Amino acid sequence: MPKKVLLCATVDYHFKAFHVPYMKWFKEQGWEVHVAANGNMDLPYVDAKFNVPIQRSPFHRTNINAYTELKSIIDENKYDIIHCHTPMGGVLARLAARNARRNGTKVIYTAHGFHFCQGAPVLNWLVYYPLEKFLSYFTDCLITINEEDYQLAVNRRFRASRIEYVHGVGVNTERFRPVQESHKREMKQAIGYEPDDILLFYAAEFNTNKNQRLLLQALASVKDDAPNVKLLLAGEGPMKELCQELAKEIGITDRVDFLGFRNDIDRLLPMCDIAVASSLREGLPVNIMEAMACGLPIIASENRGHKELVHNDHNGWITAPNDQAAMAEKIKLLAHNRPLRVKLGMLGREMVERKYATQQILNEKSTIYSLYMGEKVEGIWAIQ
Repeated sequence: MPKKVLLCATVDYHFKAFHVPYMKWFKEQGWEVHVAANGNMDLPYVDAKFNVPIQRSPFHRTNINAYTELKSIIDENKYDIIHCHTPMGGVLARLAARNARRNGTKVIYTAHGFHFCQGAPVLNWLVYYPLEKFLSYFTDCLITINEEDYQLAVNRRFRASRIEYVHGVGVNTERFRPVQESHKREMKQAIGYEPDDILLFYAAEFNTNKNQRLLLQALASVKDDAPNVKLLLAGEGPMKELCQELAKEIGITDRVDFLGFRNDIDRLLPMCDIAVASSLREGLPVNIMEAMACGLPIIASENRGHKELVHNDHNGWITAPNDQAAMAEKIKLLAHNRPLRVKLGMLGREMVERKYATQQILNEKSTIYSLYMGEKVEGIWAIQ
């Protein structure tokens, strides 16, 4: 009988977006792969999928039902490994797996950016910190994806049996890659831009944390000095209409395109010139890594995830949170200096290839998985 792994997260799209290579890897090792999450999405490399009504809010009453369902699934299937992701997926799976863990199931949790961190609201520390500290007692391996979270877990003495640091979820560097300047110009013209337009790009949900208002205000500051700069904002969310209204108020509607939800980011990024990011809190943002893989220089507001990826004067710059003037200054500098854009972009591409490419992350994660698989895994002997 094949060994079985359960992957759990709040929503199933999380696995479609970030974990397909790792589900494929488990299948290649002869394991059965099960997924539990909210949603009916078809996923590759999955033997069984359970639609569990997990909600993002820790206060949502439906999570009681989700816990009951998840516990039943775990108790019935007798998994060898459970790997949970996202805050509520991690909470419910670890609680539901307590009995299974006593019987030998190994429980792994990846923190995709603790909600409590330097500069986070006090409420986040009051709610999420004690919860994560408590749940670490029911965790065989806690995986963090940035240095700040790793140090926090170690220094605050989280009680997971192991605490590991993995460089994110991986970026497909074949899918996301730079294009020649001549092709970039052709791509711009093909969808209605001028070949000399300088395109800024940001893909994120429209919410308070992602803070797109900062980018709109910075764009308004440079519209006279850099009239060919345009901003492309991909995503949906509760703050989208407010951002559209702000663009009208400050007179930049002809400089901003609200693209809505897109599943062709790999086509849009290579034609752009600069990636910008304005969020207040990030774990290790995939949108930045994808932009780096496409050879774009980065201008990003200061937070732990951005600081991990963006090094000043190397592949871009970090600006202080909500510092509109600093963001505008760097946009103007890059808009007028193509050689600098190319230099910073290529250094960012090299960084992704070295540390954040999917194969690099697969190597890191398979080494961790091998500790709990009890067998030889592609040349790695697991510790019994």
